Amino acid sequence: MELTFFKYQGAGNDFVMIDNRARVFNGIERELFEQLCHRRFGIGADGLILLQEKEGFDFEMKYYNADGRESTMCGNGGRCVVMFAKQLRIIEANASFLAIDGPHQAIVLEDGNVSLQMGDVSSIGRDNDAYVLNTGSPHYVQQVNDANMVDVYSSGKAIRYSPNYAEEGINVNFVQVLGDGQLIARTYERGVENETYACGTGVTASAIAASQMQGLANGDYEYSIETLGGPLAVKYTFENGTASNIWLTGPAVKVFDGTMRTA
Repeated sequence: MELTFFKYQGAGNDFVMIDNRARVFNGIERELFEQLCHRRFGIGADGLILLQEKEGFDFEMKYYNADGRESTMCGNGGRCVVMFAKQLRIIEANASFLAIDGPHQAIVLEDGNVSLQMGDVSSIGRDNDAYVLNTGSPHYVQQVNDANMVDVYSSGKAIRYSPNYAEEGINVNFVQVLGDGQLIARTYERGVENETYACGTGVTASAIAASQMQGLANGDYEYSIETLGGPLAVKYTFENGTASNIWLTGPAVKVFDGTMRTA
């Protein structure tokens, strides 16, 4: 079979995009999806996204990690699939789509960035001095003094496979708070099993945890987060233990498209 694919990236977090409105794929092709994401034997990506039709929405997003397994919400992937939908002429500037964690709204901004509304976060747990929360995917957020000095692969893997998290897996974020709404975040992602250049749900979790790290009260917050792949922005309202009206903003860029023959 000859497969038409598209490659997108959001702050270096890269994805294989497939227009699956004709339902060529049923979502159980794990070995194929893993091959397509392989950086030596395939296209190369942190994950794969199927764009599908869904009644009541502009489209549905189905996300698969680089290991070929369907996963939880991907923030940068969500922003990229919105730009993909725009370039397919499914949407213009505004999108309403369904992902595994529920409905999402998004806006393609005039500067080319995409702003994606994330789900509310009503539970922020602790694991010793780290914060544990779910922003569509589960995240462990550890504050560090110098994010550039962290061995993200070794330290992140040790936490991800620790007894508390090994079975379900967790994404591990190391966050440096710079002040004035500035953060540096680095993330080890489950399913990729390595550090990625950026993680949308990870920077969202990091921004929400940052206000807790700083002991800030209820209010509206906006953070600029530096990742290996470039800057992302998160804004939200925090009130009585819940983060709501959460928006993740950053670039979503088409890299290339092509065809690939599969077995």
